Amino acid sequence: MSKHHVALSKLLSFVLRHDPGSIGLSLDREGWVKVDLLLEALGRSGHQVDRAELEALVRASDKQRFALSPDGALIRANQGHSVDVELGYTPLAPPEILYHGTVARFLPSIREQGLRKGERHHVHLSATRELAEAVGTRRGKPVVLEVDAARMAERGHEFFRSENGVWLTNHVPPEFLRESPEGRTR
Repeated sequence: MSKHHVALSKLLSFVLRHDPGSIGLSLDREGWVKVDLLLEALGRSGHQVDRAELEALVRASDKQRFALSPDGALIRANQGHSVDVELGYTPLAPPEILYHGTVARFLPSIREQGLRKGERHHVHLSATRELAEAVGTRRGKPVVLEVDAARMAERGHEFFRSENGVWLTNHVPPEFLRESPEGRTR
């Protein structure tokens, strides 16, 4: 992905997940905005993007951060919102184990409070250790935690899966966490 596409992806993540008002937009209840309105607002804020470039970015996003409606008229972020949206995900039975990538400096807090969603709508979990490691790498040397998702579900915790395969839940209490048997990576 070119530097321009990386910068555009970061801008879209910010606008569609956290602050649509920063470019004069508002999202509907489910986080969607009309593509035409987004392109106009981006242009007014000094970011000239055409529909083809936007569609290419959505298709090329390695993590599938964004989704277009089936007719291509609307766009939204798949997850990670700090603004109030209802993504409409249906609860699903999770795999037995899910993973969370983090870094060592967060472990004391995680051991005490578990994984908390903070400003986001959900805690984000990965289906594989490798994906969790990649997530943790963004903040430094990764530590991968295993989440006993099956036991959590048995105890009434709900799980959802976003359109791009990220598993979501509201909170992972510490008793459902352990450092991955492979431990700290690299």
